[in-house]
Formats: sequence, C-alpha cells, structure tokens
Amino acid sequence: MKVLYDVVKSPCLTEKSNILQELQGTVVFRVNPRANKIEIKQAVENLFNVKVASVRTATMRGKKKRVGIKSVGRTSDWKKAYITLSEGEINFLDEL
Repeated sequence: MKVLYDVVKSPCLTEKSNILQELQGTVVFRVNPRANKIEIKQAVENLFNVKVASVRTATMRGKKKRVGIKSVGRTSDWKKAYITLSEGEINFLDEL
C-alpha cells in the first residue's frame, strides 16, 4: 500500500469542481497516476475522516508548451479523481 500523501496530491480547484461540490457533494483531487480507485478511497477516508460513497477517475493529457523558438514540449500527464461523499459528510466541503 502506498503512503496516503503519495496517493492524494492536492485538491483540484476549478469552476467545474466548485459547481460539483455545491450541487452533488463531489470533491475533485489530483492523484497519483498509478493509484487505483480502492487506494484513492482509502486514502481520502483516512486523511479527512469522511465516508466516501464512490470514486470516479479521469486521466488528463498534458498540454503542449513552447520551449524556446523552435521546439515544442509537453507538460506531464496527470490523473484526477471525482470523489462523491456520503450524505452526512457535507460539512467536510467547507474545510477545503
């Protein structure tokens, strides 16, 4: 099992994640690309003392970035997890 802080890296604070948080009680995190749904669920439950109802993941492709005049590089690929909390865990959302 991975260390909890190696699985969950940071919250993903975007306009879409704020809307999901208010309407559905779903929190979005950047996670380790090699972590699976079970590891992500255990890490969030242990780190934040909440009950997780479901976990959905998405792998995001890195963007192309210009490096110098001629060459083009890419940022790293990353993974995000949509974590839906149980009904009684809505107060957790105010802490993030």
